[in-house]
Amino acid sequence: MIPALLSNYAPADLSFEKGKGPYLYGNDGRRYLDFAAGIAVSGLGHAHPRLVAALTEQAQKLWHVSNLFRIPGQEELARKLVDATFADAVYFCNSGAEANECGIKMVRKYFSTNGQPEKYRIIAFENSFHGRTLATIAAAGQEKLLAGFGPVVDGFDHVPVGDIEAVKAAITDETAAILIEPVLGEGGIQVVEPEFMRALRTLCDERDLLLMLDEIQTGMGRTGKLFAYEHAGIKPDILTSAKALGGGFPVGACLAVEKVAKAMTVGSHGSTYGGNPLAMAVAGTVVDVMSEKGFMDHVVEMGNHLKQGIVGVIDRHPDILEEIRGIGLHLGLKCKVENTLVSNKLLELGVLTAKGGDNVVRLLPPLIIEDDEVSEFINLLDEACTELENG
Repeated sequence: MIPALLSNYAPADLSFEKGKGPYLYGNDGRRYLDFAAGIAVSGLGHAHPRLVAALTEQAQKLWHVSNLFRIPGQEELARKLVDATFADAVYFCNSGAEANECGIKMVRKYFSTNGQPEKYRIIAFENSFHGRTLATIAAAGQEKLLAGFGPVVDGFDHVPVGDIEAVKAAITDETAAILIEPVLGEGGIQVVEPEFMRALRTLCDERDLLLMLDEIQTGMGRTGKLFAYEHAGIKPDILTSAKALGGGFPVGACLAVEKVAKAMTVGSHGSTYGGNPLAMAVAGTVVDVMSEKGFMDHVVEMGNHLKQGIVGVIDRHPDILEEIRGIGLHLGLKCKVENTLVSNKLLELGVLTAKGGDNVVRLLPPLIIEDDEVSEFINLLDEACTELENG
């Protein structure tokens, strides 16, 4: 007999009863400092009072009607996102992978509508991650994601991040767009340099290509801006968001400029649950909280405090840790020992983290952390390194 629950995960033998702010309370009776945030999802921490109120209030009114009817919350949230970003229109769905699927379809539909159906290929980047659907694993191109899933969905070409000449060489008459994460999260918190982002924007303008940004992880304040593209001073044509957009409630969004959005006509795409009243109530409140004066400044301040403290730990434990990388509160701790050893030791001490590629431990705390929680983490990281050194 196999377990009733599909064995596609390998979870830690730990579960939680409740959460409050940056802490989770385990069914083992312990309190844990959450520096994983559900993989960058719980941007406002756990049980944020305004999110609880928004969800509870909406739950007492209406859960679902489908997109056969207008949903005022969609129109309100779309307007908030349009006003806060480059975009002219927004499509709502349930996850990051769905948002990326929509973006990929937008790319193809735009060129088909404009009489260039031969332009469908997308240049993406090595070590990226865009979701778990057949199209999005093809977009990432990593063998560990593709293995066992038959013919790879056609339409994606891969080049190294930072090599603009490789990008130019990959462009053909069939190339339609460039897809990139401003920070490669699963790839080990690899920050894409602003100069490279600007070079991609220029190249897209010169070669009649669309620029699509996957901001599933970097979006919604994680880097100290609402979206990470702002750091480079550019504007994409398509951007995808999810994770922290719902603060823990499943929701995704695909944002687009007018010329792209106009190609998505009635019947070209859809979702049964996408943009449901519950999701819109919560996500609208997340945007409101993150748009308040001082919120992003706080993210930057806490990120600087955290990085400075970690630099000191690295200096004291050079045989365990190598470097801290990232921006805002989207950070990665490059390890000299196996990253699993560091993350497991932190777990023993009551800290939750997430592993990433390139032997990195990802640090993704809620954006509402304060100095005391940052100091608590620094002390526990120092203790973890000491215990690892002493065997």
